[in-house]
Amino acid sequence: MPKTKVQLKPRFRVKVGDEIALGPGKIDLLEAVREAGSISRAAKDIGLSYKRAWDMVDAMNRLFKEPLVSRSAGGKGGGGATPTPLGERIIELYRRMEQKTQKTVQPEWREIEKNLKK
Repeated sequence: MPKTKVQLKPRFRVKVGDEIALGPGKIDLLEAVREAGSISRAAKDIGLSYKRAWDMVDAMNRLFKEPLVSRSAGGKGGGGATPTPLGERIIELYRRMEQKTQKTVQPEWREIEKNLKK
C-alpha cells in the first residue's frame, strides 16, 4: 500500500465584522487573476463560478482601504483584471504569514504527525 502524503497547511481568515476580507480562497483567486489577466479566466482556472469569483473580488475591494483588484470593462476586446500594488503586497504578506507559521509550529506538528495513520 503506498504511503499517504501527510502535510500541515496553516491557513488564515481575516474577518471584518461577519465578512471574510481575506482567506485562502481569496489569495488563490488574487494569484489566479495575476496569472490569467481576468476574473472570468481566473475563476475557471481555479474551479470557481464567475459569480463566486466576482463576489470575492467585490468583498476584497470593499473591505480594504484601497481595491486589491483593478478591473477594466469588457467590450469588443474583452475586459481584464489585475491585482493592484496593494493586492500584490497583500498576497506577499499572506504567503509570508503562512511560511512563518509553518516554521513556528514544527515541534507540535511533528508530534501530531507521529500519531497519524499513513
